[in-house]
Amino acid sequence: MTLVLFRIDERLLHGQVIVGWGMRLGIDYYVVVDDELATSEWEQDIYSAGLAEKTPAFFVSAVEAVERFRELDSRKGRGALLTRGTAVMKRLADAGVLVDRRVNLGGLHATEGRRRVLTYVHLNPGEEEDLKAIHGASAGVTARDLPAGRELFIEDLVDVVE
Repeated sequence: MTLVLFRIDERLLHGQVIVGWGMRLGIDYYVVVDDELATSEWEQDIYSAGLAEKTPAFFVSAVEAVERFRELDSRKGRGALLTRGTAVMKRLADAGVLVDRRVNLGGLHATEGRRRVLTYVHLNPGEEEDLKAIHGASAGVTARDLPAGRELFIEDLVDVVE
């Protein structure tokens, strides 16, 4: 297992992920699971601009992430898998690839219909349901903005009891 970070963050590849998480965890490559970005080379270039020259980023659709999961998870080095929202991470959970993996909940920002859970996490009812499903199909979901920050378990943020 070389994928060491599974993170939900609307901003995907940005300073907090690249510097805060990437440097702390020694991330050598990134897997961005996003159907739209998987087909847009110019957007991929924009998202990859902050990476060190030899740090690759793979932009794949949700279907491709499931199909190629073993390959992506067995690359040399340490990797991070990022999704923009809970729905795509739930698709990965539903496919069984998150068993024994903990999912990190990062930045989901305030929009209409979302309630504030943490300063950096706002959720709507559908996202809460997604997180419950991810929690049940993985080693758990925690929220933490940076590696040195306080880790909060999803059970303390969302009612996960069925």
